[in-house]
Amino acid sequence: MAMALATAFLSEDQFTCSICLEVFNNPVSTPCGHSFCQACISSYWDRGRGGGGAAKSYQCPLCKESFRKRPELHINRTLKEITEQFKWMASSGLSMDGRGGGGVEDSNSHPHHHHHRPSLSLAQKPAEMPESVFAEMMTRFQRLQTPGVSATTFLPPSDSHPQSPSPVNAHLSFQGQNNEYNDPPPPYSSPRRYTLSGPSDSSPSLPLCPIHLRALEFFCRTDNTCVCSVCVEAAEHRLHHVIPAKREWHIKKSQLGISEVELKDLIGVKERKVEEMHTSLREIQAAAERETEGAVCAFSKLISSVERCQAEVLEVIEMSLRSAEHRAQSLLRELEEEIAELKKRSTALSQLAVSEDYIHFLKTFPTLSTLPQTKDWSGVSVASELTSGGILRTVNDMMEHIVEEMRKLPEVCQRPSLEQSVPRPNPKIRRVQEYAANITLDPHTAHPRLVISVDGKQVHCGDRHQPVPDNPERFDRVVCVLAREGFSSGRHYWEVEVGGKTDWDLGVASWSVNRKGKITVSPAHGFWFLSLRDQSDYAFRTEPSTSLTLNLRPSRIGIYVDCDKGLVSFYNVEARVLIYTFTDTFPDTIHPFFSPCTNKSGRNEAPLTICPVDRLT
Repeated sequence: MAMALATAFLSEDQFTCSICLEVFNNPVSTPCGHSFCQACISSYWDRGRGGGGAAKSYQCPLCKESFRKRPELHINRTLKEITEQFKWMASSGLSMDGRGGGGVEDSNSHPHHHHHRPSLSLAQKPAEMPESVFAEMMTRFQRLQTPGVSATTFLPPSDSHPQSPSPVNAHLSFQGQNNEYNDPPPPYSSPRRYTLSGPSDSSPSLPLCPIHLRALEFFCRTDNTCVCSVCVEAAEHRLHHVIPAKREWHIKKSQLGISEVELKDLIGVKERKVEEMHTSLREIQAAAERETEGAVCAFSKLISSVERCQAEVLEVIEMSLRSAEHRAQSLLRELEEEIAELKKRSTALSQLAVSEDYIHFLKTFPTLSTLPQTKDWSGVSVASELTSGGILRTVNDMMEHIVEEMRKLPEVCQRPSLEQSVPRPNPKIRRVQEYAANITLDPHTAHPRLVISVDGKQVHCGDRHQPVPDNPERFDRVVCVLAREGFSSGRHYWEVEVGGKTDWDLGVASWSVNRKGKITVSPAHGFWFLSLRDQSDYAFRTEPSTSLTLNLRPSRIGIYVDCDKGLVSFYNVEARVLIYTFTDTFPDTIHPFFSPCTNKSGRNEAPLTICPVDRLT
């Protein structure tokens, strides 16, 4: 009798996780009574698919019951042992459907159509489970059943209990997954009562097979179609993977919920990208207004002969703005089309999720559950040279140059032509040198690897950390140091010898900058400095860095700051040329900033040296 019960009840579906569709591995049970693989349900909740909204909740993938707190899941050891016994039976070749020796004809069926119930008189084969082992498994099965259900009666979900049953108690059908005799499974009825004697009468409301006029109670996973019990027995489905259709419906519904969450997440990403592009466009428009105002102000100081040039510059700004707008509109149209298509797919999925027509559901599910191919927008943005203020800086520099040349013109015209060929120093560099400041390094801010000279004028990076106190002012990760002198107003200038170093950083930093751990260096974080990397890569450290092209490699750098105007400029002292100027607002006291960088290349051991300013004549 025990082996007959085994053949009547044990099938792979009873031990299948509804997430991975594989036999349970370390099964755990949720508070609502459903069971899953421990790794599957943990991964499902870790990816945020268990719920959404502002207050995060965790949902059961089957019944969608929500839990405020993430449930503490423990391995269901009874179910795990039963699953291991099932795996042992499967690997031993034991028949799982109990149909090895034939069946009993249903006397109530049509004389031309025969149904088979599981035979309860199978002779035990050598590979079958001993009765004592099976009796222990049946006892543990009964412990897992819902209270109120007898040991000999199993209740699948009814219309009054919409939640899906647990994987252990859920699908105790009479179908075998690995029938060694290749017999088709017995007929399957709609969700009613199941007893040890077999299923009750089929529901008359099920759709009929167009060929055999029987209820479409099964689903063939191999052919992805619903079939009746006669189709299952036919040769074309005999070796196929066939399970009850409503079980497949429940599984696909749980997968549909996952797909719907993924689709909503994708829509959210696209909508956030739309907002990001709108914000970028507003910033570009604001920058364009600032550039236009500055350019008009600069050109208004010139005589009418430069008005044509003014119009051309304004046209460049307008074209840059139009180009940015055109690109933004093109990208926005493309994004809105993708969002519209995704919303259509989401609507179809929502309608499909509430549909009770599982025939239509199973036909359309493969198409709708697959996420459409969309463009990767992670690296797409709307940018323009207008936001960097480059046009306005160019105009200002040109105006200063023109004004200076016009001021010199009467004097130059009165000199002999020979004198005109003698190079003259850049008047702008000569002017900033008038604000030379005495700068010394502050050892209390220096990284432990930095070695500072006694006079505070020279710094290089050593091979190892020095035993220095870890005071709050000290940089502990970035090899840099600040100067003692701080500026909150006025104009200041100093020069630093960089020689043939391959890497260095020079500029200014706010006293309030972060000095511990990893540091983000940019004007937004209180750093304004020029960098050299790998002997030739010059950049001003914005986000992202502004690359610079220098025709002449400087060996001495001049740094000029105007605190009132928020201006920091860098000069090639020997060539007497401006390298770069950046305009910003200094929120608090700024200090000269130095970093000799490490000597990884073996060619960067030379120090940075603060030099006395030699006035150009």
